Amino acid sequence: MNGEAMKAVVLLSGGLDSATAAAIARQRGFSLHALTFQYGQRHAIETEAAVRVASSLGVEQHVFETIDLRVFGGSALTDSIDVPKSGAACAGGKSVEGDIPVTYVPARNTIFLSFALGYAEVLGATDIFIGVNAVDYSGYPDCRPDFIAAFERLAKLATKCGVEGAAFTIHAPLIELSKSEIIREGVRLGVDYGLTHSCYDPATDGAACGRCDSCVLRRQGFADAGLRDPLVYG
Repeated sequence: MNGEAMKAVVLLSGGLDSATAAAIARQRGFSLHALTFQYGQRHAIETEAAVRVASSLGVEQHVFETIDLRVFGGSALTDSIDVPKSGAACAGGKSVEGDIPVTYVPARNTIFLSFALGYAEVLGATDIFIGVNAVDYSGYPDCRPDFIAAFERLAKLATKCGVEGAAFTIHAPLIELSKSEIIREGVRLGVDYGLTHSCYDPATDGAACGRCDSCVLRRQGFADAGLRDPLVYG
C-alpha cells in the first residue's frame, strides 16, 4: 500500500468497549475512521465522550450520523421506559418477552454496521471494528459471534465490493473477553478510560448512576482487574 496505513471503520460510541476496540485497531496498523451515532439515546454525554476518545487515539476522520430511533421506541434508551437499576445485569431488568433486557435497542447493531459498511465501501476499506462482547454483557442478541459472522456474509452479498471479490471483515476483538480482560488490554494499549462514559442514565451533571446494567458491569470489571475506575459516579 505504498507505506499508507490500511483504513478501518471503527464504531465509536464513547464507551469503554468501543474505545478499547479502536485502540486495538490502531495497534494492528489501521488508520482509524470513526463513526458515531446520535440515535435518539437518552443523553448526549456518550457522544461527547466519543469526541474525546477519537482525539486521544488520533483518528483520521470522525463522522457523526443522526438517526432517530425514538420514532420506533421499544427500548429504555430510546423510549419513556425506566432504565432498570441496582444490578439489573445480574438479576432482573428483563423485558416482558423473555431474557432480553429493556435496554436492548431493536436492531441497533445491524443498523450501525449497515452504515459502517457503506462508509467502508466509499473509503475503499474492507475492515470494520465493533466493540461487542458476548461474555460480560447484558444479553443483547446483536452482540453474539453468530451475528458478526452473519453480517460478514451479508457484506459480501450486498455490496459492489463484495460481488467483485472483496472480503469484508467485521472485527469484534472483545467478543470473547471478560470485562476485566478488556480493561487490562485497554490499559496496556494506553486507553484513557477517564475519557469514556458508560452509564445508560447519567445525571444532568454527567455523573454516572452506578446502578444500571452498564455501570454495574463496568464497576465490576475494574474491581476484577484490580484497577480504579476513573468514571465519576453520583
